[in-house]
Amino acid sequence: MKSANQRSVNKKVQPTKPVQKPMPKAASAPTKRKKKPAKRSQGMRLLFMFLSLSGIAMISATAGALVAVSLASTPLMQRQLSPAEASIFGKGDRFSTRMSLQLPALTRPVNILVLGTKVLTSDVNNAPENLKKLPYHALVNSFEGLTDTMLLLRFDPETKKVVVLSIPRDTRTYIADHGMTKINEANAYGGPALSAKSVSELLGGVGIDRYITINVQGVQALVDALGGVTMHVPRDMKYQDDSQRLYINLKAGRQQLNGEKVLQLLRFRYDENGDIGRIQRQQMVMRALMEQSLNPSTVSRFPSLLNVVQSHIDTNLTVEELVALTGFASQVNRSNTKMLMVPGEFSSPGEYKASYWLPHPDRIKEIMAQHFNFGTSTLESTVPAAVKVAIQDSTKQAKSIQTAKTALESAGYRNVYEGKEWSEPLSVTRIVAEWGDVSSAEAIRRALGFGEVRIENTGDLQSDITIQLGKDALQPRKAQPRPAADKATKTEPTN
Repeated sequence: MKSANQRSVNKKVQPTKPVQKPMPKAASAPTKRKKKPAKRSQGMRLLFMFLSLSGIAMISATAGALVAVSLASTPLMQRQLSPAEASIFGKGDRFSTRMSLQLPALTRPVNILVLGTKVLTSDVNNAPENLKKLPYHALVNSFEGLTDTMLLLRFDPETKKVVVLSIPRDTRTYIADHGMTKINEANAYGGPALSAKSVSELLGGVGIDRYITINVQGVQALVDALGGVTMHVPRDMKYQDDSQRLYINLKAGRQQLNGEKVLQLLRFRYDENGDIGRIQRQQMVMRALMEQSLNPSTVSRFPSLLNVVQSHIDTNLTVEELVALTGFASQVNRSNTKMLMVPGEFSSPGEYKASYWLPHPDRIKEIMAQHFNFGTSTLESTVPAAVKVAIQDSTKQAKSIQTAKTALESAGYRNVYEGKEWSEPLSVTRIVAEWGDVSSAEAIRRALGFGEVRIENTGDLQSDITIQLGKDALQPRKAQPRPAADKATKTEPTN
């Protein structure tokens, strides 16, 4: 069959005359068509090669993870638990699928107690010989002594949420056989079992399935293994303690932090909020690490990450369970990660011999009901006039604060004040529910017509809700209508 070019040429010339010039064009058309399939064939071969190599890489990564899973049931357990101590942790109930052709998956909600320790040579009697001779208090790779950090994590595959509850180290509570004291002493008196028992009783009897103890050297190694973390340092931090060789020197602003600098950020305690300020920075670091590093590719790197930090971790989790937890966390949406703190207040000077964080039992019950599916919520919907709202501006535009205040006042909010300026420039306004009051935060978002709700303790701790204004506040939208659900007098548990 002749091509369109051939037909148009043949109409213009006499059939009896030889067509000299158009012939090469007519002949060349089929030649070009033959080359195209060749290129497609070559492209397909390259594509198949690429997919094959990618598949091999994925299979290798999965195989590596499965090799890790096939290790002993508790390869990371550094301390031995008695039968009575072991019974405190969920009675050994399984919460992950067994190893198969796929990676283990989380099968039910699970609560994990995380204990962070910082042990110096002066804290232990059996420090390594090479550290005893040093002229300063060096860090020891140990899990004994007081805990610097206590977190209760909830991984819930039913709601697809992760909840992080920070427990201030100075929380005043009862520790069995030791009376009312600071909760961080539980680990020194009875290790992870007594810590779990004390935390459970503080929180009304909630069950704790497993524990993880990690020391500061492990945190540093983990951050370095993940390639560091990019985050905003809220203020200049400078501190020097020659007795520990602790030197903190950080500048404010967004930057890439390695493991050593992350430790400086976490160990700094010399601001107006003391240990509570440190919890706020912990939450910032955790969220930054989750957003940057917790993705499906992290699961494939799990064996190498585990190899880096395993000497700095003590846990009764199996590797199979760790893989299941990591895989679940990597798939949780950012908005479904809730960061809370045990509600309370600082003790007054002279009220006790030591300074304490005094917990609020009623507010603890609400947090456990709403976010841990434990107990019953009796929380009544709060009228706008009763909500204490702080506004922190990051835009450096006075009109953004006034616009927000006007919108809130028109919606009935009367207890609104301007808080400390937020140092990190934000594109999207954050509406922070300091104590987990999601319904009030959502109502404020609707009143403003912009922003995103966050459950964390990074705002003004004197408020119920903190609004951290971003660039979207300069172009406010119309307030959204209040849904009928908000008119109910009570709210049900969200989990």
